[in-house]
Amino acid sequence: MATKIRLQRHGRKSYAFYSIVIADSRAPRDGKFTEKIGTYNPNTDPATVDLNFERALKWVLSGAQPTDTVRNILSNEGVYMMKHLLGGVKKGAFGQAEAEAKFEAWKNNKQTGLAALKAKQEEEKKAKAKEALDAEKKVNEAKAKAVAEKKAAELAAQAAAEAPATEEEAPAAEAAAE
Repeated sequence: MATKIRLQRHGRKSYAFYSIVIADSRAPRDGKFTEKIGTYNPNTDPATVDLNFERALKWVLSGAQPTDTVRNILSNEGVYMMKHLLGGVKKGAFGQAEAEAKFEAWKNNKQTGLAALKAKQEEEKKAKAKEALDAEKKVNEAKAKAVAEKKAAELAAQAAAEAPATEEEAPAAEAAAE
């Protein structure tokens, strides 16, 4: 029996959620499976993967063939890195302890890179928010300036309208005084 490591779709329409399963290669995508080894949620940013590392490694070492997407997931989680290191141990290139140390170094390096990427994304997000706020302040200042100019023009027009009326009243008052 040829076994496959594949995704089994769950979730509602337009919001897929997958289980990572071991199944017979002839079984349908959402059909009968041998074992569930994890979940994959592509809807989050970054995609969320919950994987039973030991079981996935066991199945990869026993010859289960993953689909392309699952191969990428397993590679990102380090299953293929561990398979590679265990192959080196089998050949006698280095010991089990050294393989574990190399795997931990790889894992730490990857987590550091992900943390740096996340920090960069946060900085970009803050910069965009600051830029949007500055643009909004400029627009508000322009609106306030236009409103102030309009009020000044209205006051000037009102003062101009009142000025001739007071000038006309002044000669009338002088004539009344005479």
